[in-house]
Amino acid sequence: MSDFKQWKEKPHAKDWLIFPENIGANLSIDEVALSKGELYTIVTNKKAKGKAGSIVAIIAGTKAEQVIDKLFKISSSKRNKVKEITLDMANAMKLIAKKCFPKATQVTDRFHVQKLALNALQDIRIKHRWEAIDQENNAIKEAKSNNKSYFPETFSNGDTLKQLLARARYLLYKAKGDWVEKQQRRAEILFENYPDIKKAYGICQKLRNIFNNKEISKEIAYTKLAHWFKDVEDSGFKAFNIVANSISLNYQSILNYFDNRSTNASAESFNAKIKAFRSQFRGVRNIEFFLFRLTQIFA
Repeated sequence: MSDFKQWKEKPHAKDWLIFPENIGANLSIDEVALSKGELYTIVTNKKAKGKAGSIVAIIAGTKAEQVIDKLFKISSSKRNKVKEITLDMANAMKLIAKKCFPKATQVTDRFHVQKLALNALQDIRIKHRWEAIDQENNAIKEAKSNNKSYFPETFSNGDTLKQLLARARYLLYKAKGDWVEKQQRRAEILFENYPDIKKAYGICQKLRNIFNNKEISKEIAYTKLAHWFKDVEDSGFKAFNIVANSISLNYQSILNYFDNRSTNASAESFNAKIKAFRSQFRGVRNIEFFLFRLTQIFA
């Protein structure tokens, strides 16, 4: 009924699918797991906005060489029409973009950059949480050895130290203006007891504000990022130094964001659609048939 058995792409669908007619001036490239951790590289056209005509290519694996080989099936004249391509900081994706779309400007997704900084902040919080758990366990053991009951100290909002560090996870992802009243109170207590978390949160927010400012030019952004690097160096946080090094290696493509404010959100949104499609059919039993249905809708 679906014409799947007569599908001309079926013999190679599991390895690659190419739709040259869907190529456009602005593309996104990302990886997604279809089933059981099997990764596919997907190239999408931003202009289609996640609807019909979105898929340019679906290629098995993320190795640059094999993806490049399959994308070369698209004529160079069409590939040279691509003006901009958004991607993450993976070296493989950068190489694919460079080889296959040589005339396109590479733009590193700002949200991947911010995620790195937020992960460094969460690492500091998690380290303190493990210390708090260890401290509480030792206090319980000591109380038991003295035949006493242990009652942990609580802060004014009712949180124990361990609970404070666990429940602070989500508020650290948000800007101060987005906190509800309980989160504001929790943040005050957290920052009072852990000045390093407060300092790290400030570094993350400064980076967020650079990207959120729609009025700054590429040149001003360059200066502001340089000042941010200085703050990271002065902070002494090892995790943030790793983040700073990662950003410095992708400095030019990160700055390219400020030309058109392009992100890889369309690719992430398309990946979410694939996952929703997968869950709707309770997983992927037949990869070829799954790809057939996917391409009938989005290619």
